[in-house]
Amino acid sequence: MRFAVSLLMFICVASVVGTVLPQGRPASNYIDQFGPFWYEVFDKFSIWHVYNSWWFLLIMGFLVVSTSVCLIRNAPKMLRDARSFREHVRASSLRAFPHRVQTQTAMNVAGTEGEVRALLRRQGYAVRERRDGDGVLLAAKKGSANRLGYICAHAAMVVICIGGLLDSELPVRLQMMFAGKTPIVDNMLIADVPQSGRLPLANPSFRANVLVPEGAARNTALVMIGDGVLVQPLPFTLKLDKFDVEYYSTGMPSRFASHVEVTDPDTGKSFKSVIEVNEPLRYKGVTVYQSNMGDGGSKVTLTGYPLQGGGAPFKVDGAVDETNDLSARINGQTTQSLKLRVTDLRPINVEEINANGPQAAKRQDFSEHLAAVTGSAAGRKNENLRNVGPTVEYQLVDEAGQARDYRVYMLPIDLDGVPVLLAGVRDNPAQNFGYVRIPVDEDGSPTEFLRLRAALADPTVRAEAVRRFVERNLPAGADRQALSAAAQRGLDTYASGGLRALAELLQQGTDPSETERAAGVVLRLLGSTMYDVRAIMRERNGMPPLPDTGPQAEQASRWQQVALGAMSDLTLYPAPVLFALSDFQHIQASGFQVSRTPGKNAVYLGCLLLIVGVFSMFYIRDRRIWVWLSPAREGHGTDVQAAMTSQKRTLDFNQEFDRFDQAMKGLGRS
Repeated sequence: MRFAVSLLMFICVASVVGTVLPQGRPASNYIDQFGPFWYEVFDKFSIWHVYNSWWFLLIMGFLVVSTSVCLIRNAPKMLRDARSFREHVRASSLRAFPHRVQTQTAMNVAGTEGEVRALLRRQGYAVRERRDGDGVLLAAKKGSANRLGYICAHAAMVVICIGGLLDSELPVRLQMMFAGKTPIVDNMLIADVPQSGRLPLANPSFRANVLVPEGAARNTALVMIGDGVLVQPLPFTLKLDKFDVEYYSTGMPSRFASHVEVTDPDTGKSFKSVIEVNEPLRYKGVTVYQSNMGDGGSKVTLTGYPLQGGGAPFKVDGAVDETNDLSARINGQTTQSLKLRVTDLRPINVEEINANGPQAAKRQDFSEHLAAVTGSAAGRKNENLRNVGPTVEYQLVDEAGQARDYRVYMLPIDLDGVPVLLAGVRDNPAQNFGYVRIPVDEDGSPTEFLRLRAALADPTVRAEAVRRFVERNLPAGADRQALSAAAQRGLDTYASGGLRALAELLQQGTDPSETERAAGVVLRLLGSTMYDVRAIMRERNGMPPLPDTGPQAEQASRWQQVALGAMSDLTLYPAPVLFALSDFQHIQASGFQVSRTPGKNAVYLGCLLLIVGVFSMFYIRDRRIWVWLSPAREGHGTDVQAAMTSQKRTLDFNQEFDRFDQAMKGLGRS
């Protein structure tokens, strides 16, 4: 029993770990949280899958064996003790009990026996009689079900653990050990999975997942085993006719329901059902739960804007989870291998916009350099929350196989009075997206910004812009050559490395005490020269000139200020092309968890036994009374000796004994 209690403590600690630490997340999440060293240590014990780890299942098995042995050894003794009246107690032994009564009545033995028997039965005792010569022993007991409480409580532990083992990965792992089943780690179609990667249809226990797009049907699910999967056939076909989803004001789903059609391959009959959270479908011993929702292969049209080497925008038609080769599209002369894989489409995004970020020139790395202007609105109540429209997420994979995640909003978002296109990037899923804010023109397109960027990259345009700036701003008697050289150097430095390069230039050639004042001068100089770059760009593209006064001039100034930050950010943007979402056809998919859990009924039975056992142990008290009646040694009457005992001598027991004592001493007086 001590061994079983120790195992139970281990299981409790493991359960706390499994509850506090999110289970089944990507390895990168745990590496980012604990670091590589502790990740390797914790991974040895599989704490990311506590309830299916080898040591947890082993402890559960030992607990079942240990508690079962304890029950087998002690249950018969407890049952015999519960049935026994212990009527062979001798009269002399009653004097050793701490709770005893000794009195004498004027009635004979038979009369006294009748009154004592009636008294005990009124108090709920079962009575058994033993005669020894002229004397009579009445053995009484009440609350023997207390012993059953111990048996039920310990049996409940065994039954619950067996149910847990049945519903764990143990049946699947046994098939991997003895039936040659091997998880599939390669990407392949379900039809191409070999028999070694398929579980039998009659698999006694499993928990699997299946994603069903609208209009599609599935008759298999995937059982996750480590880094691989096993295919689990289902005894029916599940078709998703329609997926409904409703949202809170924060953008989080408030309700989602799957309208499905279930077809039985054995009979050919089908029926319709609606699966919601907490309202699963149960059929042929399999339960289908509404687990999540996802994308079912939505069609998207992306517009690619080359950021390197020039080139005209181009269209890419794709679908979620589909890969496109972009090598020949970005630039007609490029030989770079680049693949585009669309990973997600979200039609609704409720965000809280925060445009008050630090200056880009003061940020030191890429994640800090990009303006993090959006964040999930889940769990927040803020009047600034609003639906900012669809987003598309994609990956760009280079020739070395390295991939980065990108997110682009379809609709421009107004920040500080300037509509901008948000383009996010991150190196891995454990990071948050950092965003570039690209100002758009009147058509909601980044075309003017990209033309301005291309004009800035042209040395002849920069030289002409510097010339115009000097002619317009040269003070009387000033050194034309010095002003021209300073403006040219600042514009060239910005064109090559953005605001960060300008900051490094100032730090190298300026006294620290003068850096802040010099930065203000350089930024004003840059703004003036960029005004001329933009004017030249608009002239070359047949666009009207920039307004000089009025609200339109103020709007043009804000637009240019945002454009300066965006161009600086794009010097660190790790992609040669920017994709914007032009059009899409949303296809939803419903995620189901499919399970066969025969241990569930065992767990329910174990819980019932546990309730009965705990109630019996705490609220049913085992009490025993022995009353020895013998003829009085002197004169007529009966000598009475009685004793009372209980497993727990509580205050209630003492009060009950006091009442029994008074009743025994009052025999024959009523």
